Amino acid sequence: MTPERLIDLHDGWQLAEVPPGLDGPALADLPDSAWLSASVPGSAHGALLATGRIPDPFYACNEAGVAWVAERRWAWRLRFDADELAPREDLVFEGLDTYCTVWLNGERLLASDNMFVPRRADVLERLRPHGNELLLCFDPPLARARAVEAVHGKRALWNGDSARLHARKAQYHFGWDWGPELLVSGPWRAVRRHGWSARVADLEVRTRLDVAARRATLQVSACIEGQGAGAALRCDFELLDPEGRAVARAAVAAGARAEATLTLDDARLWWPRGLGDQPLYTVVARVVDGDRSLAEDRRRVGLRDLRLVQAEVAGEAGSSFHFEVNGREFFAGGANWIPDDSLLERITPARYRQRVAQAAAANMNMLRVWGGGIYEHEAFYEACDEMGLLVWQDFMFACGLYPANDAFLASVRAEAEAAVKRLRHHACLALWCGNNEDYMLAESVGLAGPGVPAERFEARAIYEGLLPEVCAALDPGRPYWPGSPFTPGDAKSSDATVGDRHSWEVWHQQMLPYQCYGDVQARFVSEFGMQSHPSLALFESVLPEDERFPGSRTVQWHNKAGSPAGPDGHRRLAVYLADNLRVGPTLAEHVYATQFVQAEAMRVAYQDFRRRWQRPGARAVGGALVWQLNDCWPVTSWALIDAAGTVKPAWHAVRRALAPVAVAVRLEAGQARLAVMNGTTEALTPTLQLRVFALDGRQLASSRLALDVPASASAETTQALPLLGGPVVAELCALDAEGRELARDCAWTEPFRFYQLGGACIDIVRTGSALALSCDRPVKGLWLQGADLDDNFIDLVPGPARRIGVAGALPATLQAVALDHAGRTVPVLDRGG
Repeated sequence: MTPERLIDLHDGWQLAEVPPGLDGPALADLPDSAWLSASVPGSAHGALLATGRIPDPFYACNEAGVAWVAERRWAWRLRFDADELAPREDLVFEGLDTYCTVWLNGERLLASDNMFVPRRADVLERLRPHGNELLLCFDPPLARARAVEAVHGKRALWNGDSARLHARKAQYHFGWDWGPELLVSGPWRAVRRHGWSARVADLEVRTRLDVAARRATLQVSACIEGQGAGAALRCDFELLDPEGRAVARAAVAAGARAEATLTLDDARLWWPRGLGDQPLYTVVARVVDGDRSLAEDRRRVGLRDLRLVQAEVAGEAGSSFHFEVNGREFFAGGANWIPDDSLLERITPARYRQRVAQAAAANMNMLRVWGGGIYEHEAFYEACDEMGLLVWQDFMFACGLYPANDAFLASVRAEAEAAVKRLRHHACLALWCGNNEDYMLAESVGLAGPGVPAERFEARAIYEGLLPEVCAALDPGRPYWPGSPFTPGDAKSSDATVGDRHSWEVWHQQMLPYQCYGDVQARFVSEFGMQSHPSLALFESVLPEDERFPGSRTVQWHNKAGSPAGPDGHRRLAVYLADNLRVGPTLAEHVYATQFVQAEAMRVAYQDFRRRWQRPGARAVGGALVWQLNDCWPVTSWALIDAAGTVKPAWHAVRRALAPVAVAVRLEAGQARLAVMNGTTEALTPTLQLRVFALDGRQLASSRLALDVPASASAETTQALPLLGGPVVAELCALDAEGRELARDCAWTEPFRFYQLGGACIDIVRTGSALALSCDRPVKGLWLQGADLDDNFIDLVPGPARRIGVAGALPATLQAVALDHAGRTVPVLDRGG
């Protein structure tokens, strides 16, 4: 019997536009001049861009100029030799985006209309040793979706063309309020040839964990296909520890379904980041003929016990919504994740790892994979496994009234089964969620909400029927949640006392001041955010030189936020700028100002949400996930990291607010309110040092007090202040028993636009592998560029120098800008210089 061979078919592809009326094997008769070189995984847009046939869609307003690409049919051709054939030969298509017909050597293999469903075709009788020709033809996605819509009718939605609701395609491709309309098509995931005599068609691992005894029981099962299965073949199961040593084994007959139990004592537990390590074991299933391995599959697993807790909140209505791992409750701080590019083939495993590492470096422990994107590449989930970031996984439905006809449900079931089987072994996977904002949309048109009959919202058949059925059958140990946001029972999805909530009263809806985030908290805030421009360097790279000013047409083009009345992101940004700052006329000044407001908004939001974590039995807010972590193109958006991978000031604000120990200070009438958020597993009694300064640098008040803070809890107190008589800045530092700083925060008299904050002398001095920053009067929002700094976008007050670590070489100069301090180049002085 022949061992399996899995061969990537990624090189040698060609792309051609299909003339009207041409189809099937006749595609092969297109002249050689019609074909361009192409890569798989890939897209028609990507191939045309690589060969210089279209301009960069991200530059200027080119998005509109390349719209024609999505209106054409595109053929992909590969000619290849197969050489020796195995007893079984399959072609495997991991993802076809979206409306695709496949031919091999002139015979039709399959047709696909769901980009999320992998396809496998038996080609043994069609494959030749030499001279094979594989053809893929992709139809225009919008035209095909509109044809289905013509049958089933238009439906309400937010963002994009209404036909998208009938297309099982990444919904953001149709355009979103942060992304371009780029209706790409093509083989977006791997195409492979699989030769085999036996194969592991599916490998499932279900774990029971006794946390106290550190004993794990793994129920493993493998679905085996191929000649001789169940006869002389054997299935060997093996459990490898994180160092690759075998710690448990079992051997069973290789029937159609082989099952075994593996037990492990002294199990090493997997924890979310900040709570412990992330050891990963490997389960191996191997089909063996005598001593010869015919096929193998493996899964990396983390041993942990996770629960979604909905319990009473002491003294408050409703119930909590928070997570517990291995018996330990924790605050879920993180972000929403969107696809990292509009051209998905450009997102490499290294890029996934970099972006997840940036989330981890911001002290996040959860990412939500949003429902208008994709079920991400394995590299994303592997990075989350290794770095300890839990994943809230939406199914791919967003902001619409989706149909529930039989054909659509059948496609969704195949999609859900494929996604659950592929992802269920990941330790990072915390929760399956039915959709993004579909209940909100249904409420907005009167099809859901208090007193509305359930049957009026027909997509409940998906979110409360089909999807939980699939999850219960294929991944029963993991929580399922019908939607985000969602409130159980006869209540609106905006209920702040139960379930999760999207708190968009800031930015959207009433456009509340960001200082009011504490008024829109909820049991779990799964979306909230504030827009800002990308970095100046990235912005200028996509703006023609004569468009590099704040109100230009191209600047507005790169802000997709809007309403039925038209684009409105620029208007909303203008309100938040006008409420808080005085802004100069240049693009650089606007970039800094929008990023300043976003950073301050995130500081307020995360602090106000996290301090409501409180204590066991009083988990009033169980988590906060900002909209959004990343971008798919250069754009003004809510992202903390722009499309070039550059972190914005808000990333640093979030990193400080989600640190293992964080503090918050608020100025109130006659007092300061002080809060300490302790995310560690040990109780703390830090010394809180409060200093208050006038804007001219005079110290007006100082105090110290100790505050007991239990493990994984928050605590608050107040400190009386003297009559201050003018604008001030209050700096709060938490110090450990040796006087070392644990955390720091500053509060200023606001709005900032009322006061002159410039004129400070700022010194930056080398000190070993760090910088020492000092000033003679308070400085707000100091943003330094030119070095990889441990901390940035900081507030400085007079007194001892602030030490900032530097990764890599120390520069001779830095670019510095702060509120009311114009951007300039500043020297980095040697100590004593």
